[in-house]
Amino acid sequence: MYVWVTLLFAGLWMACSKNNSRADEPAKPQATLNGGFAKGADVSWLTEMEASNIKFYNNAGTEQDLFTILKGKGTNAIRLRAWVNPADGWNNTADVVNKATRAKAAGMRIMLDMHYSDNWADPGKQTKPSAWKDLSFAELKSALSTYTISVMNALKDKGITPEWVQIGNETNNGMLWDDGKASVNMKNFAELIQAGYMAVKSVSVGSKIIVHLSNGFDNEMYRWMFDGLKANGAKWDVIGISLYPTAANWQVLNVQCLTNMNDMVARYGSQVMVCEVGMPATEVTASKAFLTDIIDKVNSVTAAKGLGVFYWEPQAYNSWKGYGLGAFDVSGKPTAALDAFLRE
Repeated sequence: MYVWVTLLFAGLWMACSKNNSRADEPAKPQATLNGGFAKGADVSWLTEMEASNIKFYNNAGTEQDLFTILKGKGTNAIRLRAWVNPADGWNNTADVVNKATRAKAAGMRIMLDMHYSDNWADPGKQTKPSAWKDLSFAELKSALSTYTISVMNALKDKGITPEWVQIGNETNNGMLWDDGKASVNMKNFAELIQAGYMAVKSVSVGSKIIVHLSNGFDNEMYRWMFDGLKANGAKWDVIGISLYPTAANWQVLNVQCLTNMNDMVARYGSQVMVCEVGMPATEVTASKAFLTDIIDKVNSVTAAKGLGVFYWEPQAYNSWKGYGLGAFDVSGKPTAALDAFLRE
């Protein structure tokens, strides 16, 4: 989720903005991206949108497969959420495998986002799957492990190995509440993370495990969480971040996010990645400037430990399911915001 913030002082805006240079000044050259930098998109709504007869078009107005359009915009990685037993079937294991197969065929790298819920898991809700709600904590860890292995094996059976796997989604206060609520029992949450870590590695030792929080500018929260996980023996490879600024505050939040990312590298030796970004689709100029800058900042993280940036559901247009932070216009074509990914 995101919060609308209005900057109170024009001076703060001027100090942080990279867009206030004179028109006759030469553009600042962009740094070359580090090898393997992920320019990604979460497109988990795709199959549901297609079933609703939603079409996608390139900038010339030609209908194309979404993966073709995104690849043409420089995207090289796809993120897919997994739900345990969703009522309508979308984002269940079969649906994830379907989209992952298509993504692989398009030459995309894959991130698997395990929500460990039958529906949305985020900072405000981390509801256990219905089938797990009455399990003891030991049984809950076992169920998490078995389910994780089953999804990984379903992908493996299709020749797909996720490069990254999130153990939980925006777990600011843990997951699988109340057993895994971090503010109540950090040890339990750490054991759940560790169970997921070990389950993924048992199928694919090379897949990188992500622990993912929102509000990438909030260093205090990140230190609290990862200090707690480390103290309780949990392992991870990558610290994942969500960042949803506005046209008014993105410069400030990007600076704070970079400070936080570099602190995560220094404090834990972790790699970092921005797993979700978004801005109103109508704010095309600001969105492109934001994306360009956050890509630069992730690329500049200490010791090249910034792995990439993923746009969340850019193909959602015409307020699909009420969501307005995509990067396609009302005619189903990508906006110039995604041109920020057109770089090497």
